[in-house]
Amino acid sequence: MGDLLKFSPYLALFVVFYFFMIRPQQKRAKQEKEFESALKVGDKIITKSGLHGKVAELAETTVVIETMAGKLKMERSAISMEMSAALAKK
Repeated sequence: MGDLLKFSPYLALFVVFYFFMIRPQQKRAKQEKEFESALKVGDKIITKSGLHGKVAELAETTVVIETMAGKLKMERSAISMEMSAALAKK
């Protein structure tokens, strides 16, 4: 019983760490994956580097976007979920 009490602060710290750090990160990763899979041709997007464009072609892991400068091929993970959602609300 005494050994269990010695480890209880560490256990409590792990539980707090899990609910405030690990779980929200897993939830966010799941949302980003759903966003990437929901992309369709014609969607207006903003990349994480700040490029604005419209989806022209989709592949399994890549996307071709049309910008004012031409077409660019990039990974789906390079598209910002938050900025694209804000752009869609305008």
